[in-house]
Amino acid sequence: MPEGDTVWQAARRLHTALAGKVLTRSDLRVPKYATADLTGRTVLDVTPRGKHLLTRIEGGLTLHSHLRMDGSWKVYANGRPWRGGPAHQIRAILGTADRTAVGYRLPVLELLRTADETRAVGHLGPDLLGPDWNPDDALENLLQDPTRPLGEALLDQRNLAGIGNVYKSELCFLLRVTPWLPIGELPADRAAQLPALAKKLLEANRDRPTRITTGRRDQNLFVYGRAPRPCLRCGTSIRRADQGDGSRERPTYWCPTCQPGPTPPPGRVPHPGAGRSRTTPHRTTN
Repeated sequence: MPEGDTVWQAARRLHTALAGKVLTRSDLRVPKYATADLTGRTVLDVTPRGKHLLTRIEGGLTLHSHLRMDGSWKVYANGRPWRGGPAHQIRAILGTADRTAVGYRLPVLELLRTADETRAVGHLGPDLLGPDWNPDDALENLLQDPTRPLGEALLDQRNLAGIGNVYKSELCFLLRVTPWLPIGELPADRAAQLPALAKKLLEANRDRPTRITTGRRDQNLFVYGRAPRPCLRCGTSIRRADQGDGSRERPTYWCPTCQPGPTPPPGRVPHPGAGRSRTTPHRTTN
């Protein structure tokens, strides 16, 4: 699943390919904007906001997209084959004299006035990789509901923008508590460290093709995708269960020894061998 660092990389690729150039091709393949024609307009910039992408275009327009689970933007030199998926999955094409950006499987794609961008992203909390980052505001947002499980609070983009399922699990491991711990019960010293730790992880990975949280070459992640393999610290089998984020259930990983605290009911925890990853999970970078 794309997270803040992945979206930051996508924005940088799109900005490099499109910014300052005139669009020679424009094709938005969603019914509402099927007749919109952006050709002849210059792309001004491509900016990430949490997990959202804002492509600003001459004339006060912004193309807003969100990748969610499996969307992607790919950039191709003109004349090269497109390899992001079958044609029916293409939702947007933005072409210039030398590059073409193709959006695949985009669940959110809308054309709006740049002045109205807040309608799309105004609900977001401080962006971990953005100029509006404020750790105090992020922590205050997280603690507004002290009974809410830590993992759910971290995934709520209204609290802080950019954390997804991977960083949720990894942050809870580094904080040495389960994702089901009510955030109000997180020890004060660790709560104070949380915003800075989250920012450190995303900043360290925004320029990497593969996400690394361990600082090790042999293992990229501490817990995410590693059930039932042994914990890198204590050797206990990593566990997996689903945890909601307010919209859907998401796979969550933790070490039952290194991370004390509440856990889900036994019926919600798969058998230790279920869902085992055969390879270390890699980030989708396109």
